Amino acid sequence: MNSLPNQPTSGNYGIASLYCGDLDPDITEANLYDKFSQAGPVASIRVCRDVVTKRSLGYAYINFQHAIDAERALDTMNYELIKGRPMRLMWSQRDPSLRKSGVGNVFIKNLDKSIDNKSLYDTFSVFGNILSCKVATDERNTSKGYGFVHFETQESADQAIIKVNGMLLNDKKVFVGRFMTRKERMETLGHPATRFTNIYVKNFGEANLTDEEFEGLFEPFGKIVSCVIMKDDTGKSRGFGFVSYETHEAAKGAVENLNGNDLQNCKLYVARAQKKNERQAELREKYEKLKMERLNRYQQGVNLYVKNLDDVIDDTRLHEEFSVYGHITSAKVMSDDKGNTKGFGFVCFSSPDEATKAVTEMNGRIIVSKPLFVALAQRKEERRQHLAAQHAVRTQRIPTSC
Repeated sequence: MNSLPNQPTSGNYGIASLYCGDLDPDITEANLYDKFSQAGPVASIRVCRDVVTKRSLGYAYINFQHAIDAERALDTMNYELIKGRPMRLMWSQRDPSLRKSGVGNVFIKNLDKSIDNKSLYDTFSVFGNILSCKVATDERNTSKGYGFVHFETQESADQAIIKVNGMLLNDKKVFVGRFMTRKERMETLGHPATRFTNIYVKNFGEANLTDEEFEGLFEPFGKIVSCVIMKDDTGKSRGFGFVSYETHEAAKGAVENLNGNDLQNCKLYVARAQKKNERQAELREKYEKLKMERLNRYQQGVNLYVKNLDDVIDDTRLHEEFSVYGHITSAKVMSDDKGNTKGFGFVCFSSPDEATKAVTEMNGRIIVSKPLFVALAQRKEERRQHLAAQHAVRTQRIPTSC
């Protein structure tokens, strides 16, 4: 059996709690109760859900009344199918410091596509107690060819690295090494941004540059290995291209000196060339950051919705009218594709007190020629629920015909 990990017994059932991952989105607490009550008395179950959509995030926490029952479930039910998917069980680590420390964490790559979580677990469990084991997959649940195993002790991880690194698993030679955080990888290997030699150039379609003219733009900065303008089937420039230098210094000089320059009424964009997955990762990170910022504004009650704005009110005027109530982080009047105002906007304050004061003072006040409507901004889902509730109340009040 998997020995109990070193965890404090205080708090929410201490070492009687299991993490259950890789769940089908439709799995409910009732489904999990039916499954896990076979192992012993269950104290509580929580399926984690998105705060906005309330959809399952694909994982849950199972709290048993007794640690021995949790241990039995982990030993006998790990990777069992539930609604057609193998569930992944591990001890719930309430203290994130163990997960973030990197102690006992191993990275494996060049895995055969047929190796799943259970196969990886079976391969590495001989070296010690495993806290978690995961093969990375894409949105279609296909293996990406790498995974992670987190051992309870560093000694177990070291043994796994020594014994399995370079071995053949399903006829493929795998690499097994110590897991490194992104920061550690950057310090050890260097960030791509600090050692690039390839650059991406765009926004020169109107300039009608020849191949020679394009290369001539970049020659002053260093020796060029290759230089190409991307063209369509007719041979016409698509307005972007790539330049590869022999040294990083040359590429860096080209970016610093040419990015933003005007070229025959075209404003050049010159930057480090990125792989598709790197661009996607950056965009995802930027999107998630913006999403969290918006969510925090709604939850903290600092974002105001302002409507019935006069046509002459722009962002600057909106900021001026509300600035007397506190520090404004953003003020925006919404407009259509032609730049015409839509008659409403948003004002975001730095604190809930300032926002509350602005609502109290500004709601109903006439600015230019119209009385403003000012209220705390709501997410679309909350607004729909609120309108649906109002509609239901009004419907109940309507007398039925005889």
